[in-house]
Amino acid sequence: MAIPRPGKPVRGSLSGTPVMAVFDLLGRRWAMGIIWNLSRGAASFRNLQTSCESISPSVLNSRLKDLREAGLIELTDDGYALTAIGEELFQLLKPFKEWSGKWADHIDQKN
Repeated sequence: MAIPRPGKPVRGSLSGTPVMAVFDLLGRRWAMGIIWNLSRGAASFRNLQTSCESISPSVLNSRLKDLREAGLIELTDDGYALTAIGEELFQLLKPFKEWSGKWADHIDQKN
């Protein structure tokens, strides 16, 4: 399966706006988890598999291929690592961690 491309139909958008294409890519199983784990530094396939806990080798391999094709990660001498644009994406995602804690508290208060 090829990565979603801006300007082509993607999941959730027939026009393939760039934001919908990136949401399609990041919405794939384990894509966000891999990016989050690589934000701590480069990691080998085995280390990523361990840190992603229940990911299967085939899903990890597919996701790494997708994220490399999208230019978000690269294979270095130290293992897989975020590229500059991958790191920029991670920096944009960091506020979601803080927001998610607030959301979790909100949900807990409703129950």
